[in-house]
Parts: sequence; C-alpha cells; structure tokens
Amino acid sequence: MLDFAIPCLLGLEKLVGDEVKRLGLSDVRVENGRVLCRGTDADVARLNINLRCGARVLLVLNTFRAADFEALFQGVKAVAWEDWIGRDDEFPVTGYSINSTLHSVPACQSIVKKAAAERLGAKYGLETLPETGKRRQIRFSIMKDEVTLGLDTSGEGLYKRGYRAVGVAAPLRETLAAAMTLLTKYRGLDPFCDPFCGSGTIAIEAALIAKNRAPGLNRSFAAQSWGSLDKKIWLDAADEAMDKEFHGDYEIWGGDVDPEAVDIARHNAELAEVDDTVKFEVADATRFHWGGLYGRVVTNPPYGERLMERREAEDLYRAFGKSMDKLPDTWRVAVLSSHTEFERCFGRPAVKKRKLYNGMLKCDLFFYGKNV
Repeated sequence: MLDFAIPCLLGLEKLVGDEVKRLGLSDVRVENGRVLCRGTDADVARLNINLRCGARVLLVLNTFRAADFEALFQGVKAVAWEDWIGRDDEFPVTGYSINSTLHSVPACQSIVKKAAAERLGAKYGLETLPETGKRRQIRFSIMKDEVTLGLDTSGEGLYKRGYRAVGVAAPLRETLAAAMTLLTKYRGLDPFCDPFCGSGTIAIEAALIAKNRAPGLNRSFAAQSWGSLDKKIWLDAADEAMDKEFHGDYEIWGGDVDPEAVDIARHNAELAEVDDTVKFEVADATRFHWGGLYGRVVTNPPYGERLMERREAEDLYRAFGKSMDKLPDTWRVAVLSSHTEFERCFGRPAVKKRKLYNGMLKCDLFFYGKNV
C-alpha cells in the first residue's frame, strides 16, 4: 500500500476528504490544510484525475520527527529514493515549515537536497548526479517538528484543469470554484447561475459537477512519466471516470458586463468540453432575474481591494442585493467576498458563512436562502 497526502486550501478539508472516501481509499484522515489516505499504485492516477478540490497528490515516503538538522538529514537519507528517482532524473526540493524548531525553509531545502543526493549518489555510484532527465519534485512539510517527505505526482497544481487557456484579471482557482459549487449542494437538478462569471470558471465547474465529469481528463500529470508506475493505470482510471459520466439536460448560465470576458468564458467552455451544457451571455448582475421556484446562484463579485475602488464595490453589492431580493427564498445563493462590510451593503445578514481563502486572500462565502 502507498501513503498519500493531499494538500488543500484551508476550509476545504472535509470536501476533499469526502471525495477521497467516495473513491474508496482507506485510512482517510482529515487534518488542517491536508487529507491523508492510503491506496494502491492505481490510486495515483484515480486521485489525480478525479479530485475537484484538492491542490495536488503527494506520494508520502517518510514521516519522522526532526528538531535539528542532523535528524532531518538522517530521516531524508533513510528514504529509498532510488525506487522512484532514476540515475539521470532531476529532483528539485520545495517545502515549508510551520511552528517548528527548524524554521529556515532555505536551510531545510538544502539539507533535504544534500541527503537525497548522497543516498542516490551512493546507489548509482556517482559523485555528481547529472539531473538532466525527467523532473521528480521532492516536497517536504515540517509542522511542529513533524516532517513529511514525499514526491509530487501531480506536477502542475490540480486547479489547472487544462481548459483555461486565457483568463481575466484576478481569476478564481478552479478548485475553489468547484468547492463553492459543492457547498451549495448543487448536483445538476436545478438552474445554476453566476452573474459575475468573468472567464467562466464557476459555471464550467458546475457543468463538470452536473455531468459528473472528472476534472483531470484533459491534462497530464508528473507521475505519468514515472517508470516505477505501470502506464496502464492512467488509461484504466480515465476509462473508469468516463464510465461514470452523466448525460442529460442542464440549465447552467454565466453572465458578465464585459463582452471580452464572455468570449473568453465561451472559449474555456469549449476547451472543457461543456459548451453544450453551459450558456454565457453579456449581462448586468444588478439586473439579474430568473424564473422558477428553485435554483442556485454561486458567484465571486469584485471585492474592492484590487479590481475596483471600495466605494464602487459597495455600490455594486447594494444593487446586486436588490436584484437577489427578487428571487424566491427557496433559491440558494452563495457569494464569495473579502469585503468586511459585505452583508451590510448586500442589504441583509447571511444565513450562514464559511471562511475560505482565495489564494492568500481571506474571504467569506455568504449563504442566503432556505436550507443552505
């Protein structure tokens, strides 16, 4: 069995844990900022292809305590790196340290690199490793002196689905967009709307969720080049994911006042292969209206910190709040904002709030409507 660690944005741990459990992995443990689990070689592919909210999939090769550099060096050197890193492979090191005695990340990186190189050099009979081959990214974390060492199986972060060729200012990561959608319990049955769609990320993620289409089908992953893993696991995982897709009629809509953004959203939907499922239009969010007793509004309006002046943002929230007043309270509305006065400007307090991070920006997801 293999051990995995799946880092994620703070606030999304339970969602990621639920995803991992649905994939059938064992010993699933939810911790702050990550989910740990155990699985097989085949699960390297299954996790990467299917996860909507996780940041990446790390193959954990050792965990140990280290309060000094010698303990760190020996713990790294004890790993059988030669099982995963070839004679010519490049193996850069990155990581972080939180609330630990070894707090200097550059120093820790240097020690990890030196220990791994010493082990590999001894195994391959080389004083200097060429590092001219495939990239094998070593990642470490040190939390309260507990070290976790692993290899990155994903390569580029899982938020890079492969469909967003271009974007607009301050784009929302796909993993966060998927999480926002899932937190409204959307499953494709009701109308779904994003009145501030930008480059279309939220609506596209909603379409992928409605169709139960795995988000990683249109991209590649670092571990696909690993000689230690059978190439067939990737084909099998893709076939398994496609067999689980749904085929139906869905009402998913995105609008934006910027015609260029709408053109980009349409192009991204084509790349994601959901252009037959989601519709984008030039529209003013402050004049939003939709028929029907049930539906979802999930959106990420400008915050004021970067895209607009604060007063303009507040005026926009007031106007948008008035348009939302026209919806029946059976609709579920979720709005992401970092603005501390959002509820006041929107015109009413949220039924509930959820703290999330958009990159490094601390935000709240404000929920409105019955049964949210």
